[in-house]
Amino acid sequence: MAYLKNRRTLFATTSPRTPSLMLPDIRLLAEHFSGEPWNTVTQEKYTELLYQSDENKGQKLYSGYKDLVARDRINRSPKKFGFVRLSPVVELTPAGRIWLDSPRKAEILLRQLLKYQLPSPYHVQTPDDKTRFWGKPYLELFRLIRHFGSITFDEMQAFGLQLTDYRDFDRIVDKIETFRRDKAANKGSYKKFLDETLNANILRIYEDEITQGRTRTRETADASLEKFLKTKKNNLRDYADSIFRHLRGTEMVNISQSGHSISIAPEKRAEVDYLLATIDREPCFVDDYEPYVAYLGNPEIPHLLTDDRERLIQTLHEEFPEQDFPSEADINTLKDLLAEKRETRKNEIVSEQIRALKDQRQYEDIAEKFKGIRAKSYYDTPLMFEWNAWRAMTMIDGGDIQANLSLDDNGLPLSTAPGNMADITCDYGTFGVTVELTLATGKRQFAMESEPVPRHLGRYKEMTGKQAYCLFIAPKINEATIAFFFGLHKSPIDFYGGETIIVPLELSYFEKMLADSYKADYIPSPAHVERFFLRAMEIAAECTGKNGWKKWHEQVTDMAENWLSI
Repeated sequence: MAYLKNRRTLFATTSPRTPSLMLPDIRLLAEHFSGEPWNTVTQEKYTELLYQSDENKGQKLYSGYKDLVARDRINRSPKKFGFVRLSPVVELTPAGRIWLDSPRKAEILLRQLLKYQLPSPYHVQTPDDKTRFWGKPYLELFRLIRHFGSITFDEMQAFGLQLTDYRDFDRIVDKIETFRRDKAANKGSYKKFLDETLNANILRIYEDEITQGRTRTRETADASLEKFLKTKKNNLRDYADSIFRHLRGTEMVNISQSGHSISIAPEKRAEVDYLLATIDREPCFVDDYEPYVAYLGNPEIPHLLTDDRERLIQTLHEEFPEQDFPSEADINTLKDLLAEKRETRKNEIVSEQIRALKDQRQYEDIAEKFKGIRAKSYYDTPLMFEWNAWRAMTMIDGGDIQANLSLDDNGLPLSTAPGNMADITCDYGTFGVTVELTLATGKRQFAMESEPVPRHLGRYKEMTGKQAYCLFIAPKINEATIAFFFGLHKSPIDFYGGETIIVPLELSYFEKMLADSYKADYIPSPAHVERFFLRAMEIAAECTGKNGWKKWHEQVTDMAENWLSI
């Protein structure tokens, strides 16, 4: 169990932030450790298996932290949301078992978020705690979003996270309304205005700690007020980001990438209104461990609007009026049918998007979004980068271009590609291309990308049996990254599928390739794409000496500016 005595705001697990990333962790736990005690020995074994999995292969494992890694992955989100129980032995709850196998994962996640409460037997509060926690955080945050219509990310981190007690709901509403009025009246820099607001909040919330000189945070000896404020602001930002992603995972909300705000999806407002009207706001089983664990792990509660068979049939008829539905079908069959029809509709939407991309109707929008990506003006810029690059690759040429990110029911990006595969794969018939994207720069870029990029390429070649190449795109390419990928041209490695052809290209050059494709009076063919990589190989063979990698990259970028003339 954990104690709430040092908590002053709502908090969220930041590893992982995207709830779907819990699934492989939970599956690994269930397959190898069900029925075993969860102790240091099993935790270390779990971590060793974790780092052998495709999702984590190649990452550095620090032997002294194996048990901590396991607890970070399992004791936090999977446990607190009721997917696993760890005492007396490891066991999936009914909710956990269903979540692994059900096609309706968003619905199951929604139920679990709505039941999560503070305090609970997992998060204990004592009478002496300064901050009072009392409520179901995600239920109240849905209520807050519905009340305002939309909440910005800044409002969530500055005020939404202060909603520790549902009885303070109106007070938090007043704070946000005041913030909006002050923001409208502010004539200076919004960035400075927000920073001053966050600082004032932190100084008030942590007044006792600051007065008593308890300002040293974990992992630092710096006890200065400046460092304390910076750390707390970073924490608030990370918690708000995690909460946005968890809410998005329920598919009940939309996120405005340009507006950095969250709102209830129009088609889900009736469902949200129903749960806000029917779910008890009071925490339950606060001091009763077994009843709470059973309640939390029950996949059938709380009752949702879609659990009403008549309402579900009504929804089916409203969304798909031309479709006949079996009148005798049970509710689970009807839910599966609704999910199937929505998936079919999503695929049709994506197919229409692809048609619009291939006939170049979306060029100006793609180019404009790359400007926003470069300026990092979107809420989730990495997600927008993957999605827009998929759109660009689809527009540039023929082939079957697949983005490995997740899309929502409206064909809009939901979450980035998982860590065990390329961001984008392009099948051109006789050969393939993987596309990898990153916003990381400097040494961090090399540390993050040097191992997984060639591994993903090797895996793609193994799965398809085709010759394949990789295009690596970033706003700026680190020299260490260039040198490493150049070296792979020179030294075939069996682990990466032998010959490893990876071309690193800065985003501006990729944008030029896209523009050239748009301006051409013909549609580029897969042959144009392959010639680009074959010529990169020839240039690598010609570039020798200790500065060969520099010459190679200079010539490759020059080639990219005239790629249709190769």
